[in-house]
Amino acid sequence: MSEDARDLWRPYANEALVRQVRGFVERRVAPAAHDIDARDVYPTELVRELAALGCNAICLPEAYGGRAEPYSSAVAVCEEVGYGSAAVAISLITIFQAQTIIRLFGSDSLKERYLPRFAGGLIASYALTEASHGSDIRTLDTKARREGGMWVLDGEKSFITSGSEAEFFVILAQTEAGVSAFAVPRESEGLTTYVGHNSATMGLRNGPHVNIRLQGVRLPLDHLIGEDGKGVRQAVTTLDYSRTAAAGISIGIARAAYDAALAFTANRVAFDQKVIQFQGIQWYFAEALARIDAARLLVYRAAEALDSHDDVMRYASGAKLIAAEVATDVASKAIQVCGAYGTMVNAPFSRYFRDAKTYEIGGGSSEVLKNTLAKYFLGFAGVR
Repeated sequence: MSEDARDLWRPYANEALVRQVRGFVERRVAPAAHDIDARDVYPTELVRELAALGCNAICLPEAYGGRAEPYSSAVAVCEEVGYGSAAVAISLITIFQAQTIIRLFGSDSLKERYLPRFAGGLIASYALTEASHGSDIRTLDTKARREGGMWVLDGEKSFITSGSEAEFFVILAQTEAGVSAFAVPRESEGLTTYVGHNSATMGLRNGPHVNIRLQGVRLPLDHLIGEDGKGVRQAVTTLDYSRTAAAGISIGIARAAYDAALAFTANRVAFDQKVIQFQGIQWYFAEALARIDAARLLVYRAAEALDSHDDVMRYASGAKLIAAEVATDVASKAIQVCGAYGTMVNAPFSRYFRDAKTYEIGGGSSEVLKNTLAKYFLGFAGVR
């Protein structure tokens, strides 16, 4: 894609950072995207290289080795990396989730122990889901109890993204006080992982999802993140951050599909003219451009809300809802306008579509997000 075409999408955050990440994505991420997707492997080397660029700890305070950037910069990184490979970008999401919950709620000792490691490339995963509970984390089968000066965890987590290579987990478990969050190093005795029967997904393929089995895992008391029994609220707050970043990835997918289809139709001749010269095809691109622009503005408004702590739930939920739907629609239209080429396995369009559609479900389904938004506006209507 030419630089002029890439400038269809002007940076909405730190421009120097965006240009740096775009160059890295073009050189390193995009060429590997097809192979990562086809083999369903965690992109460890690329994640470490992104850490060397400062991307993995971009919003952490400088005291922990971070760049202390606003959240719009993290969203911009996700958008640009998502342009090259959504699988690599979702690997960043789980890292951001783990560090965010510790940054917001962890004790000083926990922050000092783990946050500096993210700048060095620590790979992390966020383990909420259980086979019997799915998105409903209000009660859990994984249990944690205090024994003297330790917490002891028993149970199993299911379908955990980035779990195949994670060196560190944030795990939710049920205590006597309610659901609580814990910081759990992979090397903890009694922690094992395995790949279950339904671990692979059609999109966002950064390695098979894993199950985490916890059998008498013992943790120091300060590995409880925040207050005992407040894990659901902490997890929901963290999800506002990760859903906004996920919306950025969806925008990256939509842009990539748009650019690839535009390049193909500008060169493909049919009936004695370029495909892009047909008015009907131009209308597809015109509508897609307007919808990407609109969704992109909403995504960066959500990032701004996170920094200002203003109407976060409204904008984070709305951004992911709209961005994921726009990405799926744009990817579908890109296949259509490219004709037979759009359906070929070696073309990137099926990957764009599978990644986009998967993000309408992963990280908060469209239905869950609509319910969240309904709670928001019903409050204004005086309905409880």
